[in-house]
Amino acid sequence: MQKLSALRFAPWTDHRGQLSWLRLVVFIGLLVPAVRIFYDLAFGPVLAEPFEAALHASGTWAVRFLMISLAITPLRRILSWNRLIGLRRMLGLSVLAYALLHLGLYAAEEQWNLSKVASEILARVYLTIGFTALVGFAVLGATSFDTAIRKLGRNWHRLHSLVYLLAGLALVHFFLQSKSDVSEPTLMAGLFLLLMAYRLASKISLNLANPLVLAGCALAATAATAGVEYAWYALATGIPADRVFWANFDISLTIRPAVWVGIIGFGVATVALLQQAAGFVLPRLRPKRA
Repeated sequence: MQKLSALRFAPWTDHRGQLSWLRLVVFIGLLVPAVRIFYDLAFGPVLAEPFEAALHASGTWAVRFLMISLAITPLRRILSWNRLIGLRRMLGLSVLAYALLHLGLYAAEEQWNLSKVASEILARVYLTIGFTALVGFAVLGATSFDTAIRKLGRNWHRLHSLVYLLAGLALVHFFLQSKSDVSEPTLMAGLFLLLMAYRLASKISLNLANPLVLAGCALAATAATAGVEYAWYALATGIPADRVFWANFDISLTIRPAVWVGIIGFGVATVALLQQAAGFVLPRLRPKRA
């Protein structure tokens, strides 16, 4: 009986305790990067710094899953797919899990000298920022369950709105530790800006299912992403920022992060347009009742 009760609250079950194939597939997908990280550590080539690649991979996946978790609410509104909301807690906890793995691998790299780990976190700004974000995610993770939601009431929403600030800190940490090549951090920052554009549009009562609104958000986020990348190279590196900026308009070499943000943003607008068109056409194709 206890086993059946425990299975009811498994990540792959819905609120009724029944198997949800959507949740199961997402749960397996969340585990795949961790399996790959541990596999490479155990069976990969012997390296001078064996934890370095795993350390970066765990941090990168934490940020990726963070962006996906933040995308759940706007995508539910855009696609009118309410089942997506059931994935938000699982995705949020996966962010915490990968962030803790990231910290654990850093401690392993320092040979589990926890006093040195603590002193490094205090001494290095980017580590302080990253650890602050981790503590914040731990608080959100601990209060993400139904009991905490009931006890906190309205304060729960205020507390969990801090996720946007924590996401900003995580992105700053990502930029600072990436040094010269910031393609991935810039892409993640661009997606975050796109999601914030959706949030702003919703706040000012614009229809988030309107393809024109979504296209406007995509255009704004694309321009902002190019601006972020330009500012980083201009202020933090010796690489000519002008060349990086104009590279956004030359896709023959590579597709820059700003272009990817545009592709994703306009892709979402296209899906909304097709969905709207299908909703307009399908009722007219159904036979009328006698």
